[in-house]
Amino acid sequence: MAPARPGSAAEEGAAGAAEPGAPAMATATWRYRGDPGAEQPAALAQFSNGRLQRAEAMRFTVYRNASSAHPRKKHQRILVSESERLSYVGNNFDSVVKKYNSLCRYFVGVLDKDSGQMDVYNAEIFNMQPLLSGNVMPDDTKDYQNKSYREKMDLCIEAFGTSKQKRALNSRRMNAVGNDVVNTAVTKAAANVIEAKGVTALIQDVAQDEEQNISIFLPPCNEDADKPENVYKFEDILSPAEYKALEVPAAVFVNITQEEITKKTEDKSHCSFVLEELKFLPANEESRDRKARCLWFLDTLIKFSHLKVIKKKNPMGPECPHIISKKLMKNFTSLTYNNGSVQNLVSASMKAKITAYVIALALHINNFQTDLTVLQNDLKLQESRMMDIAKAMRLKISKAKGLPGLGDDHNHKLGTLSLPLPVQKASVSQRKRKKMN
Repeated sequence: MAPARPGSAAEEGAAGAAEPGAPAMATATWRYRGDPGAEQPAALAQFSNGRLQRAEAMRFTVYRNASSAHPRKKHQRILVSESERLSYVGNNFDSVVKKYNSLCRYFVGVLDKDSGQMDVYNAEIFNMQPLLSGNVMPDDTKDYQNKSYREKMDLCIEAFGTSKQKRALNSRRMNAVGNDVVNTAVTKAAANVIEAKGVTALIQDVAQDEEQNISIFLPPCNEDADKPENVYKFEDILSPAEYKALEVPAAVFVNITQEEITKKTEDKSHCSFVLEELKFLPANEESRDRKARCLWFLDTLIKFSHLKVIKKKNPMGPECPHIISKKLMKNFTSLTYNNGSVQNLVSASMKAKITAYVIALALHINNFQTDLTVLQNDLKLQESRMMDIAKAMRLKISKAKGLPGLGDDHNHKLGTLSLPLPVQKASVSQRKRKKMN
């Protein structure tokens, strides 16, 4: 069908106007109406194997893509026509039809013979192909109804899918066959291991592996250190460049007064551990500056652990140095894919890593003995989780007695890093699991 191209939606034209001196003939006017439905052009069916003898005997059904929010898929349609002898299928998104629809535009005119008015609508072409008997669903659909959603989708891909979808389907089916072979081999191998080693020994191996999983997120540990400060080296927590960058933001802590500490305590603008340590800054200028920088970074780490999904480029604000923001995003977040975009996430494992670095830094601040309960509350962790991480770091756990600010509260737990390092033991939760088994 040769396409007509009107000037605008309001434009009208005249057809069949008589020339001067010629006999009068009927005239008609036309008006462009756009799409007959909301973003839905009229369907033009072109049958590949000839012309229809009885068009009124055909039954047509249109299917639209369910992804209405997708910019391309929301316009995809499948046209199905059925007759007594044969069925036909066409769509508007395969490569041939897309070529037709991109090279020219199609229109449908509906003429009212009484008024002489023709309404012109947008249209798109469907190349109808016969559906052979071998692909037609049998009359007994009981077997089809019993198929899973995945199996039904695979049938649709086989019939209407693109070449890429069909290749992916074949690849998935080949992988499934390979997985069945692997699963059979793994099951047989597991049975042999259980028979040879025994269930009890395997449970002990699992508990040891879980303990090692926590160790993955700990700062580098030097078990052969001759001094406590060399077990978790300060340079592994803060590099010289990062330590230098903390000079400007930590200056607010260096010259802080008791009145300002009281105000910050009321505002709860910093964590409890930092507010308590600010009361005991050393008089020596170099030591005071070092402790202020460590406290500022520790406070930033704890605040960062409270985040979940990082949506801003500088989540800790403009006062946080770029090198510190980069360290937080690189070392203490994991990448996840959500809603079509990659996001940085503070996962449970990353929170465990932050906790380990907070403990290591607190040990350097407090002469390698720190109140784990205060840090646990600041980090919003359960006590069992905090104790597991502390024990994985080879700390000796004891009850607090006579610490400043605690009074008669002896429920606080102290973590002490001393040499020689204690032997690692299974956590409380792992011991309970062993006992249950």
